[in-house]
Amino acid sequence: MLKRRTFLLGGAGALGALLVGWSVLPPGQRLTSSTPLPAEGNQAALNGWVKIAADNSVTIMMCKAEMGQGIHTGLAMLLAEELDADWSQVRVENSPIDKIYNSVQSIIDDLPFRPDDDSTVKRAMVWMTRKLVRDAGTMMTGGSSSMNDLWTPMREAGASARAMLIGAAAAQWNVPPGECRTESGYVLHASGHKASFGELSAMAAQQPLPRKVALKDPADFKLIGKPMRRIEAASKINGTARFGIDALPDGLIYASVVMCPTLGGMVAHFDASPAKNMPGFIKAFALAPYAGGSGGVAVIADNAFRAMNAVSAVNVVWHAGPAANLSSASVDTQLAQALDDSDGHAYYHRGDVDAALSRAARTVTAEYHAPYLAHGAVEPVNCTVQVADGAATVWVSTQMPALARQHVAKVLGLDADKVDVQTQLLGGAFGRRLELDFIAQAAAIAREGGGRPVQTIWSRAEDFTHDFYRPACVSRLKAGFDKDGKLVAWHATSASQAIVPESLARYYGVPRVPLDKTTCEGAFDQPYEWPTARVAHKIVELPVPVGFWRSVGHSHQAFFTEGFTDELAVAAGQDPIAFRASLLAQHPRHLAVLKRVAALSDWGHPLTHAADGTRRARGVALHEAFGSVVAQVAEVSVGPNKQIRVHRVVCVIDCGLPVNPNLIRQQMESGIVFGLSTALQDEIIIDGGQVKQKNFVDFPVVRMNDCPVIETDIMPSQMHPQGVGELGVPPIAPAVANAVFALTGQRLRALPLRLA
Repeated sequence: MLKRRTFLLGGAGALGALLVGWSVLPPGQRLTSSTPLPAEGNQAALNGWVKIAADNSVTIMMCKAEMGQGIHTGLAMLLAEELDADWSQVRVENSPIDKIYNSVQSIIDDLPFRPDDDSTVKRAMVWMTRKLVRDAGTMMTGGSSSMNDLWTPMREAGASARAMLIGAAAAQWNVPPGECRTESGYVLHASGHKASFGELSAMAAQQPLPRKVALKDPADFKLIGKPMRRIEAASKINGTARFGIDALPDGLIYASVVMCPTLGGMVAHFDASPAKNMPGFIKAFALAPYAGGSGGVAVIADNAFRAMNAVSAVNVVWHAGPAANLSSASVDTQLAQALDDSDGHAYYHRGDVDAALSRAARTVTAEYHAPYLAHGAVEPVNCTVQVADGAATVWVSTQMPALARQHVAKVLGLDADKVDVQTQLLGGAFGRRLELDFIAQAAAIAREGGGRPVQTIWSRAEDFTHDFYRPACVSRLKAGFDKDGKLVAWHATSASQAIVPESLARYYGVPRVPLDKTTCEGAFDQPYEWPTARVAHKIVELPVPVGFWRSVGHSHQAFFTEGFTDELAVAAGQDPIAFRASLLAQHPRHLAVLKRVAALSDWGHPLTHAADGTRRARGVALHEAFGSVVAQVAEVSVGPNKQIRVHRVVCVIDCGLPVNPNLIRQQMESGIVFGLSTALQDEIIIDGGQVKQKNFVDFPVVRMNDCPVIETDIMPSQMHPQGVGELGVPPIAPAVANAVFALTGQRLRALPLRLA
């Protein structure tokens, strides 16, 4: 026993020492892939991010999905800048699946800390997470994290390749490397020697990888900070761009699906005989639910139209499942009941808020509501899979290529290295293509294709009624003022489903974790300096599939927080911008954004009437998300039919160093239009477990004739680049609602915004 105990204690001590030793080592490198990059012709790979061909073309590897946000352009600029490449020679190519491409920053951003938290605990958690995710994470595009995540790795890759090219030139010319310089795709020496990157690439690939490289000073940037055109723009104009639905491998056949109309339901039995005699029919079969989706029936036919016609003729009896008695009204009731029964988990707690409220001379309370929302991406859900010779090829628009490969391998009973995922351009995503249900389903369908590639395309109705929705949420807020009208307490508790636990269960089959920072983001992590505060959230389990939606928790929590902040400004008898400024004394970055939007919007100056003679008013919202700070002022009128019309939006963003101002402005405009659509028009209504909205006529987007003038101002900064893609969404709904109050005196606390 003594020997065994000594062994166990000694083993535990050794393990502890190993863990301590591991924890102090730096995070794993992100420069060289585990296997050499695939090269074509005379290309030479200089590291895991860049290949250079003899014709001087530079191919930059992209591990992030291009879904309209322009990230391929922005990331290519980082590497090309440090490489000193000729921008006209730069190309992009999707990277293979490898650990160096794992998304690190998105996981760090999900840690439950406020942005202004500089504690030792936070620094230690970030360090450990960065180390762990480098090897145990996955490739992913989301969380507005791509630029932040790859700002350093891609610049180091460019600088490293540049050093290797210089080393090759110096060896060829027999001169010291320090005497060489690079410019627009060439290495030059004062003696007159000059060689293109293409001429040197093969020799450069034989150079040792530099142990450490010096990155450029921002003052020396030639590309970064410039409004460069999007690298994929020409292909979208001339039609050569390839989205998921454009995959056309030889021998392609098509599949269409009909799924249980009740969320999470399955097939009880079906009769395909009406479809079997229809033109082009090949096969019909039942489908199990995959990765959190619903069960259904698939029909394979010789073209997409015939497959859709045939599947609509199949008679199906459904097993409805646990959502059968659920409605939007009952969801709202359950969320409100959860707030009655629980204080939730506090993500931020400062001082004794209960005591401050009990002593307050005046309190203000409010309850806010947000509905379920669909993603509504323009490109229909689709995936093409070929299963043949013990392997599979997948052509798909996805934000999760590595997990897609794993799920396909599991469905088909293959090793992951037998699955080749060809990531295509994404025709919109907004989080929908973080899901794997349609990919696993397409693999199961292709297994029935007899070795031919099968393209599965969902109808628009199936897309809308079988989404992974932005959760519905209810928030109760209470604040207190002292006898002098000074804010002394802020208390906010919300209730909704939690996305992260459900997603992890779908992705990895793990038990659901009891906490999720994204449920409360936009509420607990804002910069306002409340004297006392408690911000909490209660997770409610419901049989509605929920998933990541553009800006996630910020999308509705900003509406709650900024709407209630405006209510407090009115209660205090203060100007809304002045009231916010009084709570930002220790946050100069946020204060600068707020002051800038006030100046650009002419805040405080009277507004003229709209063109049709109706009065207009302004509303403001300030929000921090994904490392960036954005403020928006909306100019609003109300028509005789109580229609809310937004005429102008002034948007100011501080996103750190602006890598490409064109992309930033495009994303702010995109986010504002996206956010306005949901603020004014959109909701998902559930009745009897079934989603009522089936197309864009039921879930409309803001049209060009209703789109406001949008003016975007980008704050100068030398800070590390932060998120952009989702930042335009959170402030627009509260800015509009606050303007409506200023105009009408009606405080709208539920989305979509509707006047009584």
